[in-house]
Amino acid sequence: MFAKKEKPEKRPGFIKRLRAKINRGDNWLTYDLARLAPGGTIDADVLEELESLLVMADVGIDTSERIIRELQQRLARKELNDIEALRAGLEKSLLSILDPVEIPLEIDSSDTPFVILMVGVNGAGKTTTIGKLARRFQDDGHSVMLAAGDTFRAAAVEQLQVWGERNNVPVVAQHSGADPAAVIFDAWQAAKARNIDILLADTAGRLQNQAGLMDELAKIKRVVASRDESAPHEIMLVLDASQGQNALIQAEKFHEALGLTGITVTKLDGSAKGGILLAIADRLRVPVRFIGIGEAADDMQPFSAGEFVSALLQSGEQLEKIDR
Repeated sequence: MFAKKEKPEKRPGFIKRLRAKINRGDNWLTYDLARLAPGGTIDADVLEELESLLVMADVGIDTSERIIRELQQRLARKELNDIEALRAGLEKSLLSILDPVEIPLEIDSSDTPFVILMVGVNGAGKTTTIGKLARRFQDDGHSVMLAAGDTFRAAAVEQLQVWGERNNVPVVAQHSGADPAAVIFDAWQAAKARNIDILLADTAGRLQNQAGLMDELAKIKRVVASRDESAPHEIMLVLDASQGQNALIQAEKFHEALGLTGITVTKLDGSAKGGILLAIADRLRVPVRFIGIGEAADDMQPFSAGEFVSALLQSGEQLEKIDR
């Protein structure tokens, strides 16, 4: 007789995995709100301690002050009379920050190729994100091409080519040190000639100085726009959540230089400080397209403000019900 084949263990849903990943470490995400007020009384001292935990979780001083200010107003109106009221008030404040940036990326197929310029510092997970996006777009029925525009790192070109082979996606690349703008221009021409729906263009994350990097990226943007004035259709910044407040500084610099249209936040699995997403949303108000919590393809999902806040605030028992 044949041995009975065991069913593969069902993988937890994304929200549950998100909470498990980001609720690690000694910061506000790991605390049940009841621990802030053991006696159940919500007062100014409780809100002051909550503000400290928010700042420690990389929500940032300005954003933390905004959240606490709203809660103080509710406290003054006697709306925060128990822990559940505090939880509901905090949830409402967080959603008011994150809801406006929950804007999914929509691919306009009327004028192909739809060009997505991927930017970000080295180590943020840019090339891996490109590979995951390529797979996602293919699953949605789109044809995809990759452009190896990070010509300063030979490993970046090789990594992109691996992703191309894995997903059976063409990759346009040139020799190490080639002009990145020329590589991406050639890729645009190839994508146009082959009626490719989406061109995903990798770019360098580090040059000798910050000004040089931004100038190079601005040049790429101009070159692409010279052939299609609506391109690049998306300038997506990839940010490493574990960088904390440095990620916010990076976002501000890239946005100032290029005019970002979307952000993907990676490595939430490597950080117990997911609060940086709140700081970025509050400061820049740029759409957050995707968030990533691991290496698997389904560990990167479109950003949902409601799911993210639930992962931060709901208890494990409450999430169990949501996740079924």
